[in-house]
Order: sequence, then C-alpha cells, then structure tokens
Amino acid sequence: MDYVSALLPPVVMAAFFIGLVVTIVKSQGGPNKSKEDAAVDAAIARAEAAQEQGRTPDPRGA
Repeated sequence: MDYVSALLPPVVMAAFFIGLVVTIVKSQGGPNKSKEDAAVDAAIARAEAAQEQGRTPDPRGA
C-alpha cells in the first residue's frame, strides 16, 4: 500500500493541472472575445495617451 500513498499526490496534482488547462483553453475566445479584445485595446490606448501627455517636447527637435 506504500506505492498507493506515494502515487496519490502526483496523480491528484496532475488531474487538477489538466482541469486547470482545460478550463483556461475553454475560456479563450467565444462570444466575449471581441469585448475582451476591445477592453484591452482601450486600456493600451489610455496608457499610451497618458504616456504621451507626460512627455515634454525635446528642445533639440528630435
């Protein structure tokens, strides 16, 4: 019975890991993909705009 107690934790962890990967893969895409992509694009645009506003013009014109 020692082999059962030695193998049980890795088997359980492997099963949970496989379930996690399956859940992640299933949640990608689907009907909400365009909303998620739009939210990311908007966040990137806001970050770039804030970065541009924070810059001072280069006095050398470069």
